[in-house]
Amino acid sequence: MTKKPSNNVKEIMSAVIVAAGRGTRMNLEQNKQYIDVLGKPILARTLQVFEDCIAIDEIIVVVNEQDIIYCKENVIDRYNLLKVKALVTGGAERQNSVYNGLLQVDPRCSLVIIQDGARPFISKDCIYAGIEAAKDFGAACMAVPVKDTIKKSDSEGFVHETIDRSMLWSIQTPQIFKYDLIMNAHKEATKSNFLGTDDAVLIERLGLRLKLVMGSYDNIKITTIEDLAVAEAILERRGQ
Repeated sequence: MTKKPSNNVKEIMSAVIVAAGRGTRMNLEQNKQYIDVLGKPILARTLQVFEDCIAIDEIIVVVNEQDIIYCKENVIDRYNLLKVKALVTGGAERQNSVYNGLLQVDPRCSLVIIQDGARPFISKDCIYAGIEAAKDFGAACMAVPVKDTIKKSDSEGFVHETIDRSMLWSIQTPQIFKYDLIMNAHKEATKSNFLGTDDAVLIERLGLRLKLVMGSYDNIKITTIEDLAVAEAILERRGQ
């Protein structure tokens, strides 16, 4: 049964940080989440933002089973991240990992914020804006307008059409949801064996509205070696 807070109990705002990916596109032995960028692991930088965010009551971190001890010793304990309530084992796909994390949040959770561990440059202002939108609409996600011209191809690799980019957005995390809403969306996806590329699409397929919230072009997901250079440039520009 879906968790619901009692009327007499303080509601909790939870963050689920998904860091179970292996980072195979990096072609490195080390999981990308633990790579140092200017002296601090990527995951530690991501978690620090949520640690410092007053609105967040607890953090659930989802990692590979073999990384649990390493993450606890070298990220959670080393950087004194006191809001981290649990380290949870990830699943075969990102969607499975998120669901594992959702199962571990406090029963009093009203809103849950789902964030990629490899997006260390999310700002507290964006988090707060997303929270307000989710309170009003039930579901919200960070996004930025697409800058490039987008063309759709045919099956033979030729341009089929040029799409009007004025209505196109590049989706980011965090994505913020009322807890009952996203849990039900995950359960429905599991029943129908649907696998989405993010959590927002699970809301969309139920015919529910999802509010777009202006994100930041700095809020990159570190996926390739080239992204590390961009990450260092962002930190240096910020004086960090």
